[in-house]
Amino acid sequence: MAADPPFVGWTSVLPSIDWQFSADSADECVAGRISCVDKTVKEMEKRFDPLAASCSHAAVFALAYLRTTQTYRDTAETTGFYQDPAFVNHEDAAFAAMYFSAYGDWAAGRVSRVPPAWRIALDAGKNRQVSGTGDLLLGMNAHVNRDLPFVLAEIGLVAPDGSSRKPDHDKIDAMLNQVVEPLIAEEAARFDPQMATAPTPYGVGYTGLMQALLLWRESAWREAEQLAMAPDEAARDRVAQGIEDNAEANAKAIVAATTYLPPLTSTAGRDSYCAANGGG
Repeated sequence: MAADPPFVGWTSVLPSIDWQFSADSADECVAGRISCVDKTVKEMEKRFDPLAASCSHAAVFALAYLRTTQTYRDTAETTGFYQDPAFVNHEDAAFAAMYFSAYGDWAAGRVSRVPPAWRIALDAGKNRQVSGTGDLLLGMNAHVNRDLPFVLAEIGLVAPDGSSRKPDHDKIDAMLNQVVEPLIAEEAARFDPQMATAPTPYGVGYTGLMQALLLWRESAWREAEQLAMAPDEAARDRVAQGIEDNAEANAKAIVAATTYLPPLTSTAGRDSYCAANGGG
């Protein structure tokens, strides 16, 4: 097996987007306007549609992220749901950029720029290696356990008045609670019927899946704090390496737990089901 590419400092893996929020900016995403969320949704739809039409296993996480962002848009326009909705809109764009960047680099063969957790997730999808539950968990792990701490640290954990942005981070958890149940039903109806009943690799059902997601998000905030408080670049890189290692280890565990084991289990039934039930 080929060795992983060497780790490059955490600041070098951030996509080229203006990460600093400015409500007065002419750029709709820097300013956190709702039109930026609409743009993000359209980009996700453009990427999801061909994946779904071909019954690509990458469609599982792409659908999850699309439905999450659509639900987020609804909450962003709900008065009082977030303390600073413009900033959270900005975060939404910055977070999505990490997914777009990882997928784009992977698809273009720029492997050295793709974080290990994402390479494992995307390779597993390409190789039709794991169950639908596995595809979902691999994408969640790469995006939450790997990407989220870097985004949070870079856009800022504290508002200009010195107050913590943690309350809005926690409100995203409430938003996610609206997403999970209907999402799993749709995933099962379109791509893999086993997702409706299969337990997660941790031996719990989808209530447990939601709790795992909340724990991952809480951990991401704490890791972002460590990045923000690091006294120098070397210290930041040590924290970053820990984030990379943890996400990679989680990805390997998910693959081990959800890999198809022919002849007992295989991707054939899932793929024929998707083709017959209009994956697109």
